[in-house]
Amino acid sequence: MYPDIDAAGLKGRDFLSTQDWSIDELNALFSLASRLKADRREGVPTRLLEDKTLYMIFFDSSTRTRNSFETGITQLGGHGIFLSPDRMQISHGENARDTANVLSRYGEAIAIRHCAHGEGNAYLSEVAAHASIPVLSMQCDVYHPCQILADYLTIREKLGDTKGLKLGVAWTSAPNYVRPISVPQSLILMMPRFGIDVTLAYPPEFRLQPEIEEQARANAAAAGATFEVSHRFEDAFEDADVVVPKSWGPLIHTQDHDEGIRLIESYPDWRCDAERMRLGKDHMLYMHPLPADRGREVTDEVIDGPQSVVYDEAENRLHVQKALMALTM
Repeated sequence: MYPDIDAAGLKGRDFLSTQDWSIDELNALFSLASRLKADRREGVPTRLLEDKTLYMIFFDSSTRTRNSFETGITQLGGHGIFLSPDRMQISHGENARDTANVLSRYGEAIAIRHCAHGEGNAYLSEVAAHASIPVLSMQCDVYHPCQILADYLTIREKLGDTKGLKLGVAWTSAPNYVRPISVPQSLILMMPRFGIDVTLAYPPEFRLQPEIEEQARANAAAAGATFEVSHRFEDAFEDADVVVPKSWGPLIHTQDHDEGIRLIESYPDWRCDAERMRLGKDHMLYMHPLPADRGREVTDEVIDGPQSVVYDEAENRLHVQKALMALTM
C-alpha cells in the first residue's frame, strides 16, 4: 500500500534537525504526509506500525507535541508511552547512555523534548549516539524540526510551488516567559533550502546563534534563495507571502532571566496587528506554532482572521510526524 516507505531508505534514521536530511528525503516525507492525511480524511486505515512502541520523553510540557505524536503512533497501529524525568531514573541520575541502551531493547524509537538552553540538544545527541533505534526530536534548545515540517507542508498546501516566496520571521513581545530560540532557528535553516526567501527581523538583543544564521545564508545561497537579517519589525511583513511573528528569548545576549524579561518588555510595539498584515501581499498567510500570547504577540483580529492558518498548521503536526515515524520506524 505504501511501497515508497521502504524505497526511501530512512528506516533507522535519527531526526534531530532538518539539516540531517537531504531535500529528496524531506520531499519523501512530505509526499507520505500528504497521502496519510488524505487517507485519514477518507477513513482508510494506515496501520503501518502494528505493535511498535514509541517512547516519548518530555523534559518540558506540551500540548500539540505530545498529542500529535501520541495520536499519530496510535493511528499507525503502534503505542506511545509518555515518560518524564521525574517518573524515570533520570531524576535519580541515570545517564543518557543507559537510558538509550535500555529503551533500545524494548521499542522501536525514542522521541525527546528537552528545551533547556545549553542542555537539550546535547542530551538528544548523546541518546542518539548510544541508541540502536531512531531518536526523534520533539524540540530542543537549538532545533524544533517537526514544527517546521508542519509549517512547510501548510505553506505548500496553501500556496503551491514555494520557490521565490517570501517568508518573514519576526520576533514579537510576549513578556510572560523566556521562550526557546529553536523555532526561528529551524525556520531560517529549512525554508531557504526549498527556494523560499527569508527575512528575519528582531531587536538587536534577540539575535540567534551566529553559526545558525551563517548556515541559513549558506543554505539560501545553495538553493538560489536569499536570507536577510533586519532590526526593523516591518521588514518581515513587507511584500511577504507568509509571516511567522513569534516570541523568543534573548538567550544569546543574556542568560539572566530577569534581564531577559526586561528586554522583552522593552519592545511592546513588536506585535502583529492588522496594520502590519496589510504590508504583505493580499494572500499573505499568518502562521504561529502556538500557543500565541494573544494581545501581546498578536491581536485577536489577526489570529482569528481570514489570513490565519494556525489550526491547519497545528493539524499538520500530526501528519508530518506520522510520516516521520512510518519512515524511520
